Amino acid sequence: MAKISYVNVPAGLQDKFFLGLAPTDRFNFPHLSVKNPYLSVKRKKGLSQRSLMPQVSELWASLSSEEKTAWANAGHECGLSGWQDFLAEQCARIKNQISGTGTPSTLHQGFVGNLHIDAPADGIWIAQFHPNTYWVSRKVAGTKAQYAPVLVNENIALPLTISCNYKSELAQVGDYHDTFFYAILQYSYQGVTRSVTANVTLDLTHDWVHVSAPVPAINGYIVGYTLYFFLGGVTGDLYFDNVKVEHSGQNWARDPHCKNINQGFTRMFFQVPSHWVPLDLPTGSFLQSIYKNF
Repeated sequence: MAKISYVNVPAGLQDKFFLGLAPTDRFNFPHLSVKNPYLSVKRKKGLSQRSLMPQVSELWASLSSEEKTAWANAGHECGLSGWQDFLAEQCARIKNQISGTGTPSTLHQGFVGNLHIDAPADGIWIAQFHPNTYWVSRKVAGTKAQYAPVLVNENIALPLTISCNYKSELAQVGDYHDTFFYAILQYSYQGVTRSVTANVTLDLTHDWVHVSAPVPAINGYIVGYTLYFFLGGVTGDLYFDNVKVEHSGQNWARDPHCKNINQGFTRMFFQVPSHWVPLDLPTGSFLQSIYKNF
């Protein structure tokens, strides 16, 4: 087999060239692999039998216009249409063997973040770091499942507001407890590094609710900020979704819809920080993204 190191595809032939070939492993060992655009009758039958879309589409067609509007409102919170949100929710229910259809909610959609604490642990502390410059993994436009590391310059400007939706099922152990969602913003003023905090106290037991807090006004140059969830002196579960850090007209939180809150990055994405970093994770506590029938 002939091996070449570089191919200069003539202008106008790129579409035909990539019709039968696809780039593979762009970082460690870049090469091309052959596409198989033709599916046998057996493969087509197998794919259709595994697909949940026909089953979910029948359920969607049975919904009333009011129910579809409610799903559209819920999907808007995570950048999906009503049908897309219903499809994701219903597929998760089927895979988790949960009967019936879900109830649309603007406070949580699909997978949510979960902080779980069991004895001997009595707390958990996680953080998401936001310096002025950092790397993220971002999907390459026009591809099905290709991602690339992208350098983000987060020029932080006030006003800045943190918010999230949460549900708590916690119980106090010991003499006191601390349960917070907060952000610490570092800034430099007259040559001295200072900090200011935006803090939300989380109730021990509460159904889904939206909470938010603004960062106070400051004088000086903003260096960066860090988001935290801190649970101390408690056991049980905290669920959260739709995390937001809003400034400069957009949301800067990473994995805001909690699709995989403990995702790590390796190989050529080693410079991409984890969505949430455990600062204190004693035996008996863990963090995960979970689908739950609330």
